Amino acid sequence: MDMTGEERIPASRDVVWAALNNPNVLRKCIPGCQTMEKKSPTEMTATVKIKVGPVSASFKGDVTLTDLNPPESYTITGEGSGGIAGFAKGSSEVRLTEDGDATILNYTVKAQIGGKLAMLGSRLIDSSSKKLAAQFFEKLNKAIAKRAEPSEA
Repeated sequence: MDMTGEERIPASRDVVWAALNNPNVLRKCIPGCQTMEKKSPTEMTATVKIKVGPVSASFKGDVTLTDLNPPESYTITGEGSGGIAGFAKGSSEVRLTEDGDATILNYTVKAQIGGKLAMLGSRLIDSSSKKLAAQFFEKLNKAIAKRAEPSEA
């Protein structure tokens, strides 16, 4: 499965970069994410529970950041196992571009799935992936907006 997209986030590139590298922000934004822990500056572990069509699974996996060029770009690679439901692995190239007082986030995802999930068919997988990406960016925009609010004295 391949997916590309672009999101306009109403925050500076530095703020967006910080959010994308904060395990607490990611845990709150990734649909179904139950745990997200930073093992090193470039490695995290996560547990994500998702439902795709009739298949529900809890995936445990590792996430690695490579090709870091802060605050402009990186490649995020992940691999997880969902037991009998199957496995998922893939990578995403993420690029942040300043656009006035906002940031344009471009991403290219390449993923592979196996097991019961792979038997669901590419249309269901693609539509579910797009839905999950939309949910992630909606939550990320809210999280960034909340962090940018001035605190009341």
